[in-house]
Amino acid sequence: MAAITFDHATLVYPGVTRPSVDALELEIPDGEFLVLVGPSGCGKSTSLRMLAGLEEVTEGSIRVGDRDVTHLPPKDRDIAMVFQNYALYPHMTVAENMGFALKIAGVSKEERATRVREAAKILDLEPYLDRKPKALSGGQRQRVAMGRAIVRQPQVFLMDEPLSNLDAKLRVQTRTEIAALQRRLGVTTVYVTHDQVEAMTMGDRVAVLSEGVLQQVDTPRNLYDRPANVFVAGFIGSPAMNLLEVPVRDGGAVVGGYSVPLHPAVLAALDQEGSQTATLGFRPESVEFAGTGEGIPVEVLIVEELGSDAFAFAYGRLAAGAVPGTEHDQLVLRADARRPPAKGAVVHVTVRPGEVHVFSPKTGLRVSPIEG
Repeated sequence: MAAITFDHATLVYPGVTRPSVDALELEIPDGEFLVLVGPSGCGKSTSLRMLAGLEEVTEGSIRVGDRDVTHLPPKDRDIAMVFQNYALYPHMTVAENMGFALKIAGVSKEERATRVREAAKILDLEPYLDRKPKALSGGQRQRVAMGRAIVRQPQVFLMDEPLSNLDAKLRVQTRTEIAALQRRLGVTTVYVTHDQVEAMTMGDRVAVLSEGVLQQVDTPRNLYDRPANVFVAGFIGSPAMNLLEVPVRDGGAVVGGYSVPLHPAVLAALDQEGSQTATLGFRPESVEFAGTGEGIPVEVLIVEELGSDAFAFAYGRLAAGAVPGTEHDQLVLRADARRPPAKGAVVHVTVRPGEVHVFSPKTGLRVSPIEG
């Protein structure tokens, strides 16, 4: 096992001016489960492939433990990778697939058999060792791919969207199994996904990337509670955070005639950069429904009643004229499913103190501290 360090690691493909990964600075402690997350094309899989040695680093370096592996071939990095498409040999049995890398490495037949049996026991694959991949379900094939990585006893596991080929129910089950397995083995793991729910439920820490640049790396809770910028605020959370650019006057952010109080330090920071507006953010669960004229007016367009958590999500927009030019911005409110708002109604909501997020309209960065 070993820690991982990306030291200003950059990759620029030939003929392209913008880096696919731009000066990535990231420390991953020994034994941590780190998730790289972001939209398609953000550089998360490229970062993983740079670590694996499948892409050549243009600038900077990558270290695994005390070793600089920047220019080492993949076979010398002591890393095992689990791919999206399983990459199993169809003519081999489960046991042969799991032990193939050990066979190539010259490990004795007895040692291979022992390691395969141990991994199969961990992954509940013992009844399937003599089967071919075509006789397995998608979840079982993914466990075989995991087993092939485990038997190598590497310093680092890399996983590139390993659950994307599974159906929704099996994804939930398998992500739980992977997270529990990683904690049991204690092997440093870097996991790539585009699914932020997957990232938030699996990782010790989550690194959010956009256009090749690391936006923030933190625990799932801190990412949710204190996003560093507008991108992270809008990406993390399902449903996403509500974000509006609104005027700032008389100590508050004004939305539809309702003033959301802002901390003096926030007002001072906005004033220092010469901003008379702010990007105001609040989570769907941070609102309380108020009487007519007492809060932000929102026209309800759709109501989704989710019996599983006794809440409903009301999708709406600011009532016409509340903030000029924002009538088409979608807002999401969490409501009591037993008393959901009616479609087409105009409801009024307030944001609970301490749950307001403010970002600079010029830089997109968080303006701190945020209090009620």
